Amino acid sequence: MDKKFSILLVEDEENLHEALKLNLELDGYEVTGAYDGAEALKVVQQEYFNLIILDVMLPEIDGFTVCETVRLQNPDIPILILSAKSSSADRILGLKKGADDYLTKPFNLEELLIRVSKLIKKSERLNSKEPLPEVYQFGENKIDFKALEGFSKTQQKIPLTKKEAMLLKLLIENKNEVVTREKILQAVWGYNVYPTTRTIDNFILNFRKYFEADSRNPRYFHSVRGIGYKFTED
Repeated sequence: MDKKFSILLVEDEENLHEALKLNLELDGYEVTGAYDGAEALKVVQQEYFNLIILDVMLPEIDGFTVCETVRLQNPDIPILILSAKSSSADRILGLKKGADDYLTKPFNLEELLIRVSKLIKKSERLNSKEPLPEVYQFGENKIDFKALEGFSKTQQKIPLTKKEAMLLKLLIENKNEVVTREKILQAVWGYNVYPTTRTIDNFILNFRKYFEADSRNPRYFHSVRGIGYKFTED
């Protein structure tokens, strides 16, 4: 595996937690552990994960509530629920709360590893968007990604930093969709643990200054409170 995918493992039963962590690490994943629902929600706020493996019966906050809460903040991250409850009503509840897959205990370890791999591959496919052309035009503005330059509607040349170009590219590739702060910080800054979101806010303010006719009423670059940022084009 060239790129190490990171997994958040939320399981309060210590022996099972250790066994799963070990097997996932042997498969090449980076694993962060949490033993209760409150801890899981705290960790999700601070780090980026490619997958969450989530037990249902957890202390503090149960797995279904954790799943629902994570979904409100991050619609993309794959969630695999592990549960001792095997009734179809519980299964349906888990999927309704936003889980991508549901595995009942006791489970076959090999099956779990196959499902983990499939979920991560699927989310990677969804995240790899069509590549943008080297020069992208919107309204009367233009961005040359290769030359790291932008041109405003008055054709004024704007030198762009590499990070600015990367962020512009990410937002434009996901045109008309909200890109979460976590995804931006992971893709552009490459941090697993984040700096403040003000960092991104400053970039967005610059983009408005460069490319908007009225930076107070932006047409292209929007902040979506508490979630992330969006590039829109009519």
